[in-house]
Amino acid sequence: MHAQDPLPAAPTGDLEDQVLDALRTVFDPEIPVNIVDLGLIYDLRVLEDRRVFIDMTLTAPNCPVAEEIPIQVADKVKSVPGVVDATVSLVWMPPWTQDRMSEEARLQLNLF
Repeated sequence: MHAQDPLPAAPTGDLEDQVLDALRTVFDPEIPVNIVDLGLIYDLRVLEDRRVFIDMTLTAPNCPVAEEIPIQVADKVKSVPGVVDATVSLVWMPPWTQDRMSEEARLQLNLF
C-alpha cells in the first residue's frame, strides 16, 4: 500500500463498537462511571473514511474538567486502530439528566 492509495473499506459498525469500547475507559472524575454508561455520549458517527464525530455533554456546564474530557475522548478515539481522526463537540441541549444513565450505571451508584 502506498501513501496515496485509499484506505481499504472497514465495516463502520465494527469500528463503532471499538470506539464505544474505548469510550468506556473514560470516566467523569467526580463519578465512578464511564462516560458511555453515564449517558454523556449523545451522538457517535463513524464515516466510511473512518473519521469519527462525537457529540457529547457533561453532567453540568460548569464542570471543572469541561476542557479536559473532550480532549481525552478524542485521544482515546484516535488510539483505536483504523480511526483516521476524531472530532468531539460539547453540546448542552438537551441538558444531561440521570435518565440518560444506563441501568448498569444506576446500579453502580445505587440509584434504584
